[in-house]
Amino acid sequence: MPVVFFGHGSPTNALEDNTATRRWHEIGASISTPKAILCVSAHWCTQGTQVTAMQTPRTIHDFGRSLPAPLFDCQYPAQGSPELAKRTAELLAPTPVTLDQSWGLDHGTWSVLTKVWPEANIPTVQLSLDVGLSDAQHFDLARSLLPLRDEGVLIIGSGNIVHNLGVMEWSEVAEPYDWAIRFNDYIKSCINDQDMQRLYAYPDLGDTARLAVPSPEHFWPLLYVLGTRNDDPIEYATDFIVYKSLSMTSLVCRDRSA
Repeated sequence: MPVVFFGHGSPTNALEDNTATRRWHEIGASISTPKAILCVSAHWCTQGTQVTAMQTPRTIHDFGRSLPAPLFDCQYPAQGSPELAKRTAELLAPTPVTLDQSWGLDHGTWSVLTKVWPEANIPTVQLSLDVGLSDAQHFDLARSLLPLRDEGVLIIGSGNIVHNLGVMEWSEVAEPYDWAIRFNDYIKSCINDQDMQRLYAYPDLGDTARLAVPSPEHFWPLLYVLGTRNDDPIEYATDFIVYKSLSMTSLVCRDRSA
C-alpha cells in the first residue's frame, strides 16, 4: 500500500465539489482497495497513545454550530477493525497503547474519506496523537507501523502543513500570506530531500513557524506519513493555500515497484 497525507482543510469540504475533493477522489481511484485504513487525524489528541478498537465506530461531528447544518447530518458508517487495532498495538510495543471503545471517526477522517471512498466499505481505525511526544518521537513511533503497508493496510495522515484559523479570511480569492507560502515551501523541501533534522528545526524559522504552526496537532499527522514513507517518491496531489493561512497540500508516497 502507499501512504497518503491529506491536507483536509475545513470540514465543509465534505459538502463541496472543489479542486481538493475531486483530487482526493482520484487518489482513491488510483489505489488498490485496502484491506483496512489506519488514519492519524489532527483531531484526536490524547495523553498516551490510543487506537479505536470498536466494531462500529460512530461519526463524530467535532465542530461548532456556526458551520452549515447539513454537516451535522453527515454519517460515515465504515466498520471498525478490532483486529487492526490489536495489530497496531502489537507493532507499537513497548509503547503502551489503549484499545479505545469510545472515540470513533472524527471529521479529520470522515470528511476526507467521504470523498475518497464514499461507499464507506473499508474498515477504518484511528490512531491518536500523544501530546506528550516530540516531533521526532512521533516520527519514530510511525516507523514501527511500516509492516502494515505490506499487510494491505493504507496509512493516512490527515492534518495541514499550515493551519492558523486565527488569521484566516473566508474569501475564495484572498492571496496567501507570504509566511504561509514560505513555511509550506520549506516543509516541502525537507520532504523532497528526506531531511528530517531540518524539518524538526522548523521552529528556527521564528515568526514564520509560529504563525504557520501555532499549535502542532495539525502538523503531527504528516510525520506519520513521512515515518512510513521509506524512500518512496512523492506525488503532490494538491498544493495550494486557501483562506490565506490553510495549506491544502496533500501527498501520496508509492512504492517504486507498485
